[in-house]
Amino acid sequence: MSALPLFRRALADSWRGLVGWMLGLAAVVGMYLPLYPSIGGNPEFIAIIESLPPELVTALSYDQITTGSGYTLGTVHGLIGFVLVTIAAVGWGASAIAGDEERGTLELTLAHGVSRHQLVLERLAAIVVKLVALTAWVTLLVAVLNGPSELDISTEGILAGGVALLGTGLVTATIGLLAGALTGRRMIAIGAGAGIAVLGYALNALGNQNADLEWLHAISPYHWAYGTNPLESGFDASVGLLYAVAIIASAVAVLAFRRRDVGV
Repeated sequence: MSALPLFRRALADSWRGLVGWMLGLAAVVGMYLPLYPSIGGNPEFIAIIESLPPELVTALSYDQITTGSGYTLGTVHGLIGFVLVTIAAVGWGASAIAGDEERGTLELTLAHGVSRHQLVLERLAAIVVKLVALTAWVTLLVAVLNGPSELDISTEGILAGGVALLGTGLVTATIGLLAGALTGRRMIAIGAGAGIAVLGYALNALGNQNADLEWLHAISPYHWAYGTNPLESGFDASVGLLYAVAIIASAVAVLAFRRRDVGV
């Protein structure tokens, strides 16, 4: 029997989708970052930003958009790139267990001498590899365009931004995986994964509104990732919370799936 059969099969079955996500992210990075020299210090652009409600500017992370790191956060890592990675992570996490269970193929897989914890861990490993590929790709593109786009982001900032983006994807994927392990229902798993991403973004936005709501930052995965703008300040310990949540969610998913009856 070949090593890691479920891991290998998961990657073989999804590589085309992975390439599609990478092309989408390349389009986003390639479209937005080269625009920075023409709009970063543009008086008209700055006037437009200043005309917006301060709460909206802060919620969208546009308060630092005139700097290269702030612009990259506001367009790629904290907005469109974040959305694309989140959508990919939600789909992969929700399908890992619940997708097969709803199709009626999960019991067949388990009947071939595959243990439940092996199934969860190998499919989780495939998700991790794909998310690492996506975020490494974004990191590489930012590094390549850093000079030509006059972003002036440090090497540490570029790497820290990639680590933060990966952390958000892992939280989303593992929460979806956990919901699928608990319920066996793909839509519930999708809702859980997407819900944690939307909730984290909303809590961060609300926490930015005034000092009385800043406590919401402490429970926002989005703020853990981008509260200090890793592209500007480099690595921050709060990003470790994302990885801690992902590890805990993965462990609970393994335990939950081992104890649950599998059915359609």
